[in-house]
Amino acid sequence: MASDKSICDDITPRLTPMGPVTGRRMFGGFGIFIEGLMFGLVADNVLYLKVDDGNRPHSEAAGSQPFTYQGKSKPIQMSYWKVPEDVFGDGAGLVEWGTEAHAAARRAKKK
Repeated sequence: MASDKSICDDITPRLTPMGPVTGRRMFGGFGIFIEGLMFGLVADNVLYLKVDDGNRPHSEAAGSQPFTYQGKSKPIQMSYWKVPEDVFGDGAGLVEWGTEAHAAARRAKKK
């Protein structure tokens, strides 16, 4: 899951229209945060954003897939889904997806 810091350094300023976005190294990748709340993950130089029932249909319709890693006995699927290439390259689209992911993270925190 190793990621290059330059990927995180590219992503965080592109998401700053959402607020004070920061990246922090975690387990060979990076967590993407706003005010301490993680809503994104960079793993293997790929951006994944938080998904729940509220934004999952949007991610599925775009052909996105969840971040999965190999656990001790089986694959583990996380609630972070890959940002499609066309969205990643579109500044406004990336902020829109980031905003949806941040809302999903807020909903998860309330539970």
